[in-house]
Amino acid sequence: METEFFIGQKVRLVVQPPYIKTAESMPILRPPNVVRLGEVGTVLSCKSGNYWAVRFKKGAFLIESQYIEALSVDLGTPKPHDSDEDSKATL
Repeated sequence: METEFFIGQKVRLVVQPPYIKTAESMPILRPPNVVRLGEVGTVLSCKSGNYWAVRFKKGAFLIESQYIEALSVDLGTPKPHDSDEDSKATL
């Protein structure tokens, strides 16, 4: 089963591949540690062969879908019960 991502989606590297290809017109093989395990990137495009172009801190790379997962938690959204009104009510 192929995993689908959408353009602009945040993904995390969950398995270190044996090597990493750059997402250039002429891809270059790079050592796997150019992207750290757990690093978050942004999906740029879908490529053939179940590869995704993903922008990480050190550049854009072609990553097979088996090595990445979609981020499902939005860390920047405050929870409704964290409002200032709730903290004032307990004082």
